[in-house]
Amino acid sequence: MDWIDEVAMRLKRKNQVLFAKDSAYLQDLRTLFCGQDHKVMVLWALDLAAGSIAQLEKAYPEERRPREALMAARDWAAGKVKMRSAQRKILDCHAFAKEIGRKEDIAVCHAVGQACAVVHTAGHAIGYPIYDLTAIIYRLGLDNCAEAVEKRKEEYIARLFYWNAHCGDYKGEWAPFMEK
Repeated sequence: MDWIDEVAMRLKRKNQVLFAKDSAYLQDLRTLFCGQDHKVMVLWALDLAAGSIAQLEKAYPEERRPREALMAARDWAAGKVKMRSAQRKILDCHAFAKEIGRKEDIAVCHAVGQACAVVHTAGHAIGYPIYDLTAIIYRLGLDNCAEAVEKRKEEYIARLFYWNAHCGDYKGEWAPFMEK
């Protein structure tokens, strides 16, 4: 079964999230993620989240919770705030998703929340593509999304390779827990 069949089945069952952690389509990403330094994964996730937030801000210019979650996650990774403070902002981002009606935007909010949670553990990294790709499908429809989904997955891999090669160029600070 290819990913389009899997997504079609999930849509038929009325699942809101159109990919699962164990989706065959995402296994190569999961494998890539496993071998990465935590700092690389944080830079990758927060980089992608920033683009998603820009998309949300076009639709909801007054809404600050996704941006605040990103800023809190950056501060948490730098050791400027404690986990609970950042966690509250991330949960607020997820709460915003419950207040809106467009499935695409709901998925983007959850993608941002998952990306910000990568500071806690790199295991959250797979959550970003799960929700981000779901948003693409809701935006374009299943019949028109294949090229965009596959291109986006390639972008995830390219950004991961970029941050793997450029992690040492990052000028920001790292919290002691990020140095382990």
